[in-house]
Amino acid sequence: MPNSSNTLPHLTADSLTGVPSIKHAFFTRQGGVSDGIYASLNTGLGSDDKAEAVAENRRRIAATFGLPANALNTVYQIHGNTAVRVEGPWRNGEPPQADAMVTDRPGVVLGILSADCAPVLFVDREAGVVGAAHAGWKGALGGILQSTVEAMESLGASRASIAACVGPTIGPKSYEVGPEFPASFLDEDSRNEEFFVPSERDGHFLFDLPGFAVRALQSIKIGLVDNLARDTCAEPEHFFSYRRSTKRGEPDYGRCLSAISITKT
Repeated sequence: MPNSSNTLPHLTADSLTGVPSIKHAFFTRQGGVSDGIYASLNTGLGSDDKAEAVAENRRRIAATFGLPANALNTVYQIHGNTAVRVEGPWRNGEPPQADAMVTDRPGVVLGILSADCAPVLFVDREAGVVGAAHAGWKGALGGILQSTVEAMESLGASRASIAACVGPTIGPKSYEVGPEFPASFLDEDSRNEEFFVPSERDGHFLFDLPGFAVRALQSIKIGLVDNLARDTCAEPEHFFSYRRSTKRGEPDYGRCLSAISITKT
């Protein structure tokens, strides 16, 4: 549902709510200070945006959780399957190479950057454990969602009590792939054929990344799986999109941020 408070514009999922001390947000591209192709809430440290603008945007996100800027933890995302435990701000400010984070500590914000890939937020309300994952097609196929759940379990979470929500992601009507793309998915499981439909170009397909992520989460047998079903590529006023920027011939693109935090004990 759209946010109606005076904080930064964002989306929330009912599936992740219910505990006042645990807050989450799928932020849109609105409410920041960046301009041009990065307008306005670009949070990508790896973009060519002004560093001071990105820093201010990230500060505003942390402030939405009532926390200082250094409470926002993001990782150096590599489309792998590594999930790391977060206990506080990164030492020396250097993020590890990983694609998911989990924590049971109050006062830290787990943030996932995305611009078409699936940001997935997790919560076990009973155990007080949260997680956040970046699931592009490589990560989703390679097991990043499984790794996130296992890392949460190592902190005391129970698989049956975990709820997860797939945030804004490139939609099945926007993600055209080439003839060689489906092979890895079909080799893993022939049922994955359902996530591909022929596109208008011969030999090409439309791929349902959020649908595949939902199936991957369901196969892990967690308690609840949700999907916001918002298409980043098709909604330029709300989200950044690598695919859309590439089609427009733009030199770079902004990154949205999805985050979850245990704000107090």
